[in-house]
Amino acid sequence: GNGDRTTMRLSVLLSTLCVQYAASFTHLTMMKHMATGGRNKSQTAVWGQKRTGRNRNRDGKTLVMMPQGTPMVPWQPPGSDYAQFVDIYSRLYRERIMLIGKFIDQQEANQIISILLYLKKEDPDKKITLYFNCPGAELRPALAVYDTIMQCKETCEISTLNLGLATGMASLLCGSGTKGMRAAMPNSRFLLQRVGLERPFQGQASDIGLEVSNMKKSNDNMERELAKMTGRSVTEVRNDMKRDFYLSSDEAVTYGLIDHVLVPKTKGTEIVEYKRDPWTGRAIPVTDDRDVDLGNFEGTEEQKYQDQKGGGFGGKGGSTLPNGDDGNDDDDDYWEKRIS
Repeated sequence: GNGDRTTMRLSVLLSTLCVQYAASFTHLTMMKHMATGGRNKSQTAVWGQKRTGRNRNRDGKTLVMMPQGTPMVPWQPPGSDYAQFVDIYSRLYRERIMLIGKFIDQQEANQIISILLYLKKEDPDKKITLYFNCPGAELRPALAVYDTIMQCKETCEISTLNLGLATGMASLLCGSGTKGMRAAMPNSRFLLQRVGLERPFQGQASDIGLEVSNMKKSNDNMERELAKMTGRSVTEVRNDMKRDFYLSSDEAVTYGLIDHVLVPKTKGTEIVEYKRDPWTGRAIPVTDDRDVDLGNFEGTEEQKYQDQKGGGFGGKGGSTLPNGDDGNDDDDDYWEKRIS
């Protein structure tokens, strides 16, 4: 009857409450485990102290950490009394400087082209500087950037500098600057190579053949532009690019890809020569072997007693020894003369 039904309902309700309680307890236990990493109270307290101490120096002051994202630098707009923080790349753009350090695909090429067009529109006669440390580029987007640079060269100067590595089409872009303003760092490298398909191409056999033919024409255009840039024949450039063609900064100047290498100036440094010590066999620096004494002073100007012989002050050649001895006799003769 009714008693059995009531008992059944209570048992079902109790079972449901037990299941919910178990689920909530399990959830809370998992959250606590994730927060503490499976540590007890004492271990959690010690771990928290160590974690807090990681970001502090010996004086207990909080360390200034380097930014994880794009660095922000202050910039004061013209006519403004206050500076605002902008990302460092935007700050370089305001100085007409571009750092090309990413692989140039379609999106990166569109960004470079838009910045070049904006800088040309802002001041058609002011120089634009391009810094390269680029791992490579797709063929057709890089040719679009190349054409934009050539258009900008008609009104403003384009300065290019290879900081580290210019691979593939990046080498062509680095050599597309204004003649006399194409440079490279001493340890930079250039890699000239033909570019293949950017991504796998699928379709009918005739469509694949057309795509390969189009890619070959684009490579031929790149070789012609490179030959025009370096003053070499197309056949020579094509033979050089049959395999990966590496060039150092000096070799790139000889090849005609750039104009000069930026060598840092050394102030106050001299080349130190070394010689082998005959006794120890160690390399020792070569110094001036000239003896320095009271009659031979160091310096560029002629001193009072320099290059003058004599034992007395004034260097007149007079002797300070008894009986007018000139000092050529040995000690025995001297004492014999004194005794006599």
